[in-house]
Amino acid sequence: MTGFIAYSSVLPRIKLGVTGWEVLRSPPLLIHVNVSGNLNETNIKNQIMAIKLFNPDYGFSLNQRFREKRFKFFISLLERVKSDKPIQILDVGGSEIYWERMNFTNNKNIFVTLLNLKKVPTKKDNFVSIKGDACDLSSFKDKQFDIVYSNSVIEHLFTFENQKKMATEIMRVGNAYYVQTPNYYFPIEPHWLFPFFQFLPFKIRVFLTKNFNLGHYKKAVSEEVAIKRVNKVKLLTEKQMKELFPTGKVYREILLGFVKSVTMFHFPEK
Repeated sequence: MTGFIAYSSVLPRIKLGVTGWEVLRSPPLLIHVNVSGNLNETNIKNQIMAIKLFNPDYGFSLNQRFREKRFKFFISLLERVKSDKPIQILDVGGSEIYWERMNFTNNKNIFVTLLNLKKVPTKKDNFVSIKGDACDLSSFKDKQFDIVYSNSVIEHLFTFENQKKMATEIMRVGNAYYVQTPNYYFPIEPHWLFPFFQFLPFKIRVFLTKNFNLGHYKKAVSEEVAIKRVNKVKLLTEKQMKELFPTGKVYREILLGFVKSVTMFHFPEK
């Protein structure tokens, strides 16, 4: 006789309950277990591998591979930008390690300004970190940057109104822009890594967030924190992205026939 154990992205100490069921981290994925308490090691490895495929922290993950593919597309767009000086890039919500993973930190033809809620140390001379608000870039002049870049940030702004403010500011300060976000209609919610999470009623999403470690999140310490976390993430549809960036064109990532993410870009024509 066998049972199943629920599993998420981090495998802690495992116990087998008297019923043959035990919640480890979260309910979306299952590990096969014998009632005798013996784990099916092959199944565990397969489940862990499946989780890692969606975790961008792992270099071989599916998300990382998609990032690399998107970045190759970005590089092809970068070739359209002509400048006698290093190309000025404002990365809204980005990090130096992201560019390192793309093997692009040693490119002296670019200068990247990282804008986040907190200023962080940088290692490369052509990278600088500043504190700022993605919805208010008033410290920058119109068209101050050759390119404004943003990867999986615009969905973290609580409201569509804030997302509209960010989009407006990006189009104002950048001569060109490249803004990517996960697609609302992709079956696996990319933050909680839970199938169809974004379609669940609000109260259920809060309950799951408060009681389980899901995807990139540990379970919330209180219902208030869970509510804030759920409210913060507002996934966007392609239609909404087109509304936010009317001057842009669409780049779509496809996985198993589904649009995984949507990127709006605006660059000089060849």
